[in-house]
Amino acid sequence: MDVIRHCSSFLLPSPSHAAGTDGRPTPAYALVVLNQRLPRFTPLLWEHAQVRMCADGGANRVYDEMPGLLPHEDAVAIRNRYKPEVIKGDMDSIRTEIMDFYRKLGTKIVDESHDQDTTDLHKCVSYIRDSTPELDKSNLCILVAGALGGRFDHEIGNINVLCRFSDMRIILISDDCLIQLLPRTHHHEIHILSSVEGPHCGLVPIGIPSKSTTTTGLQWDLGRFYLNFYACMSLCPCHVQTKLMND
Repeated sequence: MDVIRHCSSFLLPSPSHAAGTDGRPTPAYALVVLNQRLPRFTPLLWEHAQVRMCADGGANRVYDEMPGLLPHEDAVAIRNRYKPEVIKGDMDSIRTEIMDFYRKLGTKIVDESHDQDTTDLHKCVSYIRDSTPELDKSNLCILVAGALGGRFDHEIGNINVLCRFSDMRIILISDDCLIQLLPRTHHHEIHILSSVEGPHCGLVPIGIPSKSTTTTGLQWDLGRFYLNFYACMSLCPCHVQTKLMND
């Protein structure tokens, strides 16, 4: 199997310093902001992203909370600078005055209120996949800010999006943790940036069991271990190396 390399270099001021160490190009990042409290490092994610989207009420969060993350700058200037390229969703959460504000700045508004079969995150990921020819899809990573916390059914819906778009690299982000899918079609090499993440790392089999999981670099490694959501999971091991392998 081919190996997929994972590195949270988007949490660094210069992601290329970590992402490019093995000769591979820095990923092309797209950012989706959901309607939950913004992580403290959202301005950093915004600067790294080539495309920035708000999922419905995520636009409220950018307008209301971004000035608080940059308290030494003028709030009006911040709101004008941190302008999403696209706002998409069923538009049941975004405030009318916020929609009007961003529309006047040139933000594209995509109203999909007719679609009640998919979540707003699903709608945004579909847009990034199908309507952003400027992005290098072969090296694309979608960062989802505000994906964790709040209502549990919303969190599960966001995890469902990881599974439904399993051929895309999507990372759910909060102040406390990152969640991403490790497709069974590949081996995985995870580079830990100990200055900004860790020490805990969990492996959770979602949907179907993982019949043979082997790891190196964890405090308690697995050797051809059977992981099942209804039985055994590897929930709270610490990493002891900055490079983890998962087969």
